[in-house]
Amino acid sequence: MPEYIYKASDNAGKVVEGIMSAPEESALVAKLHGMGYIPIKVSPSSKSQKFSLSMKFSFSLPFGNVSGADLLAFTQELSTLIKAGLPLDRSLSILVELTENEKLKEIVAELLKDIRGGRSFSDALAKHPRIFDRLYINMVKAGEAGGVLDVVLERLADFLDRSQQLKSTILNAMIYPIILICVMAIVIAVMLMFVIPRFAKIFEMMGKAIPLPTQILMSFSIALKSYWWLLGALGFIVYIAFRQYLATEGGRRTWDGLKLRLPVLRMLILKIEVARFSRTLGTLINSGVPLLQSLTIVKEVVKNVVVSHTILDVSKGAKEGKGVSGPLRSIGMFPPLAMHMIRVGEETGRLDDMLIRVADTYDLDIQNSVKRFISILEPLLILVMSFVVAFIVLSIISAILSINDISF
Repeated sequence: MPEYIYKASDNAGKVVEGIMSAPEESALVAKLHGMGYIPIKVSPSSKSQKFSLSMKFSFSLPFGNVSGADLLAFTQELSTLIKAGLPLDRSLSILVELTENEKLKEIVAELLKDIRGGRSFSDALAKHPRIFDRLYINMVKAGEAGGVLDVVLERLADFLDRSQQLKSTILNAMIYPIILICVMAIVIAVMLMFVIPRFAKIFEMMGKAIPLPTQILMSFSIALKSYWWLLGALGFIVYIAFRQYLATEGGRRTWDGLKLRLPVLRMLILKIEVARFSRTLGTLINSGVPLLQSLTIVKEVVKNVVVSHTILDVSKGAKEGKGVSGPLRSIGMFPPLAMHMIRVGEETGRLDDMLIRVADTYDLDIQNSVKRFISILEPLLILVMSFVVAFIVLSIISAILSINDISF
């Protein structure tokens, strides 16, 4: 029987931790409820995980920043505590003890202080815009106004979980290609900086004409070995200049527009933005946020500037009473399936549910598209790496053969 590590709270708000065996996670939760505890977090123990072949990668930024995984854990735990009937201040005081990220722990302590000082939860969250975006704050505000904060936090946790899964899918898929590119760069750099110069000395001593491919290769080798610092500095300057260019509105629009013109990336980017648009809008409407306000928030959530600007037209159309599907159809950027499902949602009065279904559909489609893209990219990278290494080897061999006057 698998073992689970659990964190729970008793009726007095005291946090207890332990390890317990159960057939499955839901059975353990029921068992904890029967013991009078409020489950906060349940996860398989290391013994239960040692035979698992699945790999999950979590990326967090240095210097104490709060990652998406940290925010998701905080939202899930807060939702669990409030749903169990604990007051908000008591729930936050428990999370101050449970939160492992030091930066987030400080923020939760500040939230607790503000709430005990008379602020609303949404106003307290608004003091930390780098951690809690407008989507988060507005959903909490709608939950407070409707008296359904526990339900809204549960939807927020689900939204963040789906978003995190999508990011993880893309990041995990890109790990192998990135490793291939790094290995390819290291192999080529080692050959150009250490292997080729040794052959160059031999060729110079022989004093014979060197084939053109070998001359080109040696020129690259000399440039890399002598001016590697200059090439590195130039690359860094280009990177900084490109980042500065993307920071401008025109630069970002040009770059995002270029990505939408690339045949391979266009459909993948549009699917990602459709999923993000649909899940965000559906979650906001479902939580009681007005449509026009929701569209304003969605515009900030969508990453591609070109797609983001089209949402302005959707917002204008909604103000004129045209709904969402009509303006989307006139823009002509979203896939037909998404527009059809959204139109059905408007006609049946279940726009929020249909938007979530659209997001689920395209999340699955994105995972399949990323897998297909990576399945094409991996052999292509191997082919390029093989071609470059073969060019280097053949250039050296042709030079050796020419020195020894051996013909093909």
